[in-house]
Amino acid sequence: MKSSIYGISFFFLFCIFPLVSGQLASNQNNTMITVSHQLANSSWNVEKEQNPCLWEGVTCNAPHNDSILSLSLSGFGLSNSSFLPLLCQINSLQSLDFSSNLFNSIPVEFFNSCGEIDGLKSLNFSKNMLVGSLPTFQKFVGLESLDLSFNSLNGSIDSQLNGLSALKSLNLSFNDFTGSVPSRLGKSRVLEQLELSMNRFTGEIASEIGEHGNLIKIDLSGNHLNGIIPESFVNLTKLETLILSSNQLHGAIPAGLLGISTLQRFSANQNNFVGLPSTNPSMSLKILDLSYNKITGRILPQLLLGSNLQTVDLSSNMLTGPIPVNISSSLVRLRLGSNYLRGPIPSTSFVSLPNLTYLELDNNSFTGTIPPQIGSNPKLALLNLAQNKLNGTLPDELLNLRQLEVLKLQLNKLSGEIPNQIGRLKMLSVFNISWNSLNGIIPPSISNCGKLINLNLQNNGLTGLIPDAIGNLKFLLELQLGENKLHGRIPDLPQKLQISLNLSFNNFDGPIPKALYGLNDLEVLDLSNNSFSGTVPNFLVTLSSLSQLVLSNNQLCGVLPQFKPHVSVYVNGNPQLQRPQDNPPVLSRKRKSVGVTIVITFAAAVLAVVVVAIVFLLISRRLSKVNEEQLRSLEVLSPPRVIQGNMLTANGVHRSNIDFTKAMEAVASPANIVLKTRFSTYYKAMMPSEASYYVKKLNWSDKIFQLGSRDKFEQEVEALGKLSNSNIMIPLAYVLTVDSAYLFYEFAPKGTLYDILHGSLKSSLDWASRYSIAVGVAQGLAFLHGCTSIPILLIDLSSRSIVLKSLKEPQVGDIELCKVIDPSKSNGSLSTVAGSVGYIPPEYAYTMRVTMAGNVYSFGVVLLELLTGKAAVSEGTELAKWVLSNSVRPNKLDHILDFSISRTSLVVRNQMLAVLKVALACVSVTPESRPKMKSVLRMILNVR
Repeated sequence: MKSSIYGISFFFLFCIFPLVSGQLASNQNNTMITVSHQLANSSWNVEKEQNPCLWEGVTCNAPHNDSILSLSLSGFGLSNSSFLPLLCQINSLQSLDFSSNLFNSIPVEFFNSCGEIDGLKSLNFSKNMLVGSLPTFQKFVGLESLDLSFNSLNGSIDSQLNGLSALKSLNLSFNDFTGSVPSRLGKSRVLEQLELSMNRFTGEIASEIGEHGNLIKIDLSGNHLNGIIPESFVNLTKLETLILSSNQLHGAIPAGLLGISTLQRFSANQNNFVGLPSTNPSMSLKILDLSYNKITGRILPQLLLGSNLQTVDLSSNMLTGPIPVNISSSLVRLRLGSNYLRGPIPSTSFVSLPNLTYLELDNNSFTGTIPPQIGSNPKLALLNLAQNKLNGTLPDELLNLRQLEVLKLQLNKLSGEIPNQIGRLKMLSVFNISWNSLNGIIPPSISNCGKLINLNLQNNGLTGLIPDAIGNLKFLLELQLGENKLHGRIPDLPQKLQISLNLSFNNFDGPIPKALYGLNDLEVLDLSNNSFSGTVPNFLVTLSSLSQLVLSNNQLCGVLPQFKPHVSVYVNGNPQLQRPQDNPPVLSRKRKSVGVTIVITFAAAVLAVVVVAIVFLLISRRLSKVNEEQLRSLEVLSPPRVIQGNMLTANGVHRSNIDFTKAMEAVASPANIVLKTRFSTYYKAMMPSEASYYVKKLNWSDKIFQLGSRDKFEQEVEALGKLSNSNIMIPLAYVLTVDSAYLFYEFAPKGTLYDILHGSLKSSLDWASRYSIAVGVAQGLAFLHGCTSIPILLIDLSSRSIVLKSLKEPQVGDIELCKVIDPSKSNGSLSTVAGSVGYIPPEYAYTMRVTMAGNVYSFGVVLLELLTGKAAVSEGTELAKWVLSNSVRPNKLDHILDFSISRTSLVVRNQMLAVLKVALACVSVTPESRPKMKSVLRMILNVR
């Protein structure tokens, strides 16, 4: 009997009890079921799983599982927030995460109800589309973490947060808040993290913030704050991170600030600070960024000595004097470029720094030789000593830097030869030693630098031949050999050359070599100022990507071939060379009769040749199965067969206008091509309603468009179709055929920004139009960078990828490329995914990763086009580099602007100069120094 009782007890204890303890309280269970019906989310489905504790994003109190502790609905794609108050019935909640959805408002009932939950500690509504002012948190007595970042909340902040007595973490970054930085942040002042970056806060930083003694992190970057750093910040004895970048703060940095024993990061770049603190930095300091300020004086020796110091960026200031002799052995990056530092680079400063990876001392006044000791840093990947006054030879010790990827030594006074064993630098991707006084030959071992992307040796005294082995540099995009003394045969060149091939100002002669044939990715070819002779070969016309051809000052003759309209050809200085439209010279009267006789005789001969040619052509056409015209006819008569066609837009006008069959008829005819980019072909399709649309073709046969499945393509494009922004080309529909995909867009009657800005209609773009275009493009990019949980990045942003609905209404195109292009399928060639020449950020030379900072750089180039009227590349020179080199002297800024626009009024000139400052920040060589797109937009808007 006892055994049976024990057996029953055992059964209840181990079998029944788990079922009871795993049962969610009925009221919470009912609430979850009600919410699941409203969400229609496949993972919250009572029919598939009866226990809500097992639903995605639901955490219950293990092991009993009788109450819910946290709910995470992050990334569920929710837009209707009416269900939120229901969740407040679950009074055991400790955490609610609604981030990365599409909410534009939160019901007031939610705050009234959830505020009653004393145990609620964390509330996250980040990365939504919330608008309006900040809600008032009257209750929420236990709330420790509040995250409303990446929304569009606006207005000022006063007492809305006063009731949050337990608040430890507040994140309101990336919104549109205005007014003063809030100082009343919870009653009990237990705040540990304060993040208010990328808003529009103005005025001074309230000293009351320094009274929150528990603060560990403060981020106020990307606002419009002025004044000084409050002295009270020195009392924040627990502070680890202080970020004040991209504001208008000024004055000196408080003496004791860097001495806070816990401080690990201090970033205050892009302000107007004038002095460095005189006290010794904390030994815990890891990151110090004071770049782009107005700091004067010398670098104090103790500033670079911290035992944990990893990054120091003091670039773009007004520092003077030498580099300190002693430098921390823990340094990873040291950036001192664009100052007024002088004297020799101390050899003892850079001996065996085991972690040093980036060393940038460019654009100063350093003298003497390059210290050989720099070659003792095994991890060095970037060495930039450009634009100084260094002399002597290139130390052989630099060849020990086996991890070196970028070596920039241009604009110095270096002499001697390029080391014969330069090929030991096998990781090198950028080698620029231009504008020096080197001599000797180009070492054949350069071909061992198999990862070279940019090789610039121009403006030296190099002699001899171009090594045959240079053709082995398979990834080379730019080759600059101009202004040397090279001669002889030009060997086969890397077929992936894209940015520029410059052989100008050398001693090459003879016919233009066939080695140039097949460079179909090349955009700029400069053969000027040599002794090339003979006719201009027709194969140059076939270089499909060519945009500029410079043949000036040679000995060429004959008639110049007919190049495509978009190719700029420069041929001055070739007296025997005629353009196709040139008229023959006028004959004198005395020789008229003889001339007529010669002309008649010549005409008769030509006529005979023409007759024979026509007969031959007719015979050949009969013998040929299908001639070119028949092929075109077949193209027109055989439109692509539609496998699938879907509408993406909810707009009734577009849905009724778009006719897939008619569109495929349009794309069958090459006559309907209106635009070609590196990745796409645009057709103009006239619909039966007489409405016009762009139809963009993506070729499935190109491996970079292969996504693995068409389902993924459809999902990506359908997600893009749900976006809404007037400055973005948003797909309205798509069609799939056997070998291609076609996307439909609204037609932009004005064409591309490039066509207008650099074409015959340039004069119609006054400053009001250019400014409106700048604002519109910035609005579009800011939207793409912040509209979803994963920013939409542009692979190829240029004035050719921006279309104009009117002279003041731009639209950014090619937004789908980041979703449908697979960079891993590009055979390692950056040219496949890097974008257009002149818009490619410097860092893309050694990284394949497209970034928001890269997009900002490309936008900066577009701004410079609008300001200068010049193209992104002109005669082999990139616009960004030209502007940066001419902006060093503030009194020269006027010469950068398009004078036909800036002269119209003083107001216009001042606005253009203000936008120029924004553009210069965008095209900063260092990605970290560029402002975010949202900040760029605000700076442009503040110009007026």
